[in-house]
Amino acid sequence: MEIKGHVAVVTGAASGLGFATAKRLAEAGATVAILDLSGEAAAKSAAEIGGTGYAVDVSDASAVEAAFTQIESALGTPRIVVSCAGIGTAGRILPRDGSLTIDTFAKALNVNLLGTYAVMNIAARAMAAADPIDADGARGVIINTSSVAFEDGQIGQAAYSASKGGVASMTLPAARELARFGIRVMAIAPGLFETAMSAGLPDDIRADILKNVPYPSRMGDPDEYARLAQAIVENPMLNGTVIRLDAAARMPIK
Repeated sequence: MEIKGHVAVVTGAASGLGFATAKRLAEAGATVAILDLSGEAAAKSAAEIGGTGYAVDVSDASAVEAAFTQIESALGTPRIVVSCAGIGTAGRILPRDGSLTIDTFAKALNVNLLGTYAVMNIAARAMAAADPIDADGARGVIINTSSVAFEDGQIGQAAYSASKGGVASMTLPAARELARFGIRVMAIAPGLFETAMSAGLPDDIRADILKNVPYPSRMGDPDEYARLAQAIVENPMLNGTVIRLDAAARMPIK
C-alpha cells in the first residue's frame, strides 16, 4: 500500500513511538493527524511535521469518534491508523499494605486495550465505507501496539501485561473479520525503547535491564519502531500477525 497521498492517524503521537511514526509517515508523503491526551503537545508535535493535532482521550470512545469525524471532514478518510497511545502501569496484585488494586487494573485496560479497540473500531468503519485504493481491493491498514510483556510480563506487570495481551490476542480475529473490507490489522510488540516511560530509569537499573538484551544490547530507537510500521503499511502480505521488536530480549521475573 502506498503511503504518499493518504491520510494517516497516529495516537499517542505527541512523543515517543507515536511521534517517530507520525514523522516517518509524513516524510513518506502522508497527511498526518496526531491524536494525544494533551492537545497542546499534539499541536506542537503536529506543527513540527506539517500535520494536524487533536486532543483525544482514547479511553473515551465518543471523543475518538468526534476526532475521526473532524479528520474525515478536514483531511479525508484515514487509510493508515497506528495506535501508540498507552500507559505503563506497575503494581503488585497484593501490595504490602494489603490494598486492592482493581482500579489500577481497570485503568490499564481502559486506556491500553479499550482505547486501542475503540480506535480500531471507529477507523475500520470509516475505511470500510471508502472506495478501494489498489488492485487488491485495499481500503486501509491498522497497526496496534502490544508489548513483549504480553508474553513475558514481570512481577508488577499483571495489569499492563493483560492489557497488552488483549491487544495481541485480538489481532488475528480482527484481521480475519476485516479482510472482506480490504482492511489489514497488525500489531507490534516492542521491547525496551527510549520513550518517556523509560526516560526516568536510574542508570544502575537501566544497565541491569540491558543485560537481558542480546543484540543490539541497547534501548531501541523510536524510529526503529516507525520503520517497522512503515514496512507493514507498504507490504500487503503482512496481516493478522504480532511482530516482536525486541533485539531477542526475554524479560526476567523482575
